[in-house]
Order: sequence, then structure tokens, then C-alpha cells
Amino acid sequence: MPEELISAGEFATFHHIQLSFIQTLHDSGLISMTIRDGAFFLDAGELSAVERFVRWHYELSINTEGIEALSHMLGRVEELKEENRILKNQLAHYKRLAGGPVEPGEMA
Repeated sequence: MPEELISAGEFATFHHIQLSFIQTLHDSGLISMTIRDGAFFLDAGELSAVERFVRWHYELSINTEGIEALSHMLGRVEELKEENRILKNQLAHYKRLAGGPVEPGEMA
């Protein structure tokens, strides 16, 4: 299935932001962009992340370094939540094997 690309320039115009901000996000590794015929494009799958970064920067005045830190921390929180879910499922499994009670919420 072909990737859906959104013009970075059109995105910037629509959101009333500077294209240079999107390029800064790309340069810092927070988003990826594709260059075709000299124009920059965003992957449609990254739009929600780009919009989040735009809100953080323009509405909350968070600089690029802060966006990097927040993005990393939120990614880590999601990893820990997934790890916690897996461990709860394993615990519930072993409790069932041992014939013990399984607490509500242990089966995600």
C-alpha cells in the first residue's frame, strides 16, 4: 500500500505556523520527512504527533529541546504501561495455575 504524504508547506499554512519549525522537528529526529522534487512531505501516519508538537510549541511555548524530552518521557511511560499490562497478565496466569484468586484488573 503506498504511503500517504502531506505537503509540509500546506500543513504549515493550514496551521499558521512556520515551515522552519517543522524542519526543526525533522532535524531533531522527532519526525521524518520525505523530499520529492525539492518539496518536503510529512507521512500521514505522523500527523497526530506533528500536531501535538505544534500545540506544545505554539500554545504552551515549549522549545524543541523540551518537546524532545516530553516526547521521550511519554514514549517511556507507554512502554512501562505495556510492560505492566504484560506482567499483570503473567501474574494472573500463574495465580490461576496455583489455584489462587485472581484480582479484578489483573487480566488486561
